[in-house]
Amino acid sequence: MSRQRIMAGLAVTAAASALTVAVQASPAAAADCAAAWSSAKVYTGGISASHKGRNWTAKWWTQNETPGSSDVWADKGACGGATAPSPAPTSCDHPNWVAGKSYAAGAVVRYTNGKYYRAEHANPGYDPTISTWYWKPYACGSATPAPTPTPTSNPTTPAPGGFVVSEAQFNQMFPNRNSFYTYKGLTAALSAYPAFAKTGTDTTRRQEAAAFLANVNHETGGLVHIVEQNTANYPHYCDTSQSYGCPAGQAAYYGRGPIQLSWNFNYKAAGDALGIDLLRNPNLVQNDAAVAWKTALWYWNTQRGPGTMTPHDAIVNGRGFGETIRSINGSLECGGRNPAQVQSRVNSYQKFTQILGTTPGSNLTC
Repeated sequence: MSRQRIMAGLAVTAAASALTVAVQASPAAAADCAAAWSSAKVYTGGISASHKGRNWTAKWWTQNETPGSSDVWADKGACGGATAPSPAPTSCDHPNWVAGKSYAAGAVVRYTNGKYYRAEHANPGYDPTISTWYWKPYACGSATPAPTPTPTSNPTTPAPGGFVVSEAQFNQMFPNRNSFYTYKGLTAALSAYPAFAKTGTDTTRRQEAAAFLANVNHETGGLVHIVEQNTANYPHYCDTSQSYGCPAGQAAYYGRGPIQLSWNFNYKAAGDALGIDLLRNPNLVQNDAAVAWKTALWYWNTQRGPGTMTPHDAIVNGRGFGETIRSINGSLECGGRNPAQVQSRVNSYQKFTQILGTTPGSNLTC
């Protein structure tokens, strides 16, 4: 980087003289541009690309998500010789926040409480007081955002020792959920498996909650469906080779609840573990929210399905979100069998970790 030195001398007396040197730096040039972004190329975490005169770095796996329009890309500044302009001071003349409206990163809004918030990441109109990963308080009249409040001042932070997902965050994750799937029902079920989302570091606990809810989201269409939608399958879930048979009827053991508990042997095993006679009363899973959530937690914490470990162990042992998919539906989705379904789960997981203010980690797919 070149510097220009300007020297000026001042003569005063024969006995003394002074020399001052002023240094003036030229504006810093922008970085070189990375290879141009391509919609067809797959980018993984840490890979850079340039788009519209700016460099971007992928935070995680992405394809066909335009830099600047998706949270997967981190803005690394102007490139190609242009110097990024300094942000100009702003006034308080910002629009009112509108729920459901799409906001780009950098947008400033006036919330209903009269305070201002700046979008740290693009989002579809999430509530600024709930989505603290997407929005930060903004000092109106200044180009500098206000300091981020400490966790103790965040109204969505759960009480110490409580569930890492607040009710407001739960509602944000499932805006169209069936009223059957209550937050109260979920928290009432947590006592059945106290290690769930309470094992390891704060990051691990939040990742486990996000992973569980992301898989639940996929299984139920966003907590919309309580029971399996294909009624033609209902009679197929009675394994007559079991000594206890199907006392509630051959077609009584269809998928129910957040992870769609099915088959007579699973109803019996879950009921035995929870102290509830689900073999004879399978409808409890679709009529009692706490029971429904408990069956999902039973599977998550104790069953490995087609995988090699339980979903709970997959997260707390650092095996990643992809291993939870393998434990739930790996025989149908993993190993390239259904990449679109896998990506759907991953997308939900990434969104939920953002809402919970943590990172998704590695090994997202199976």
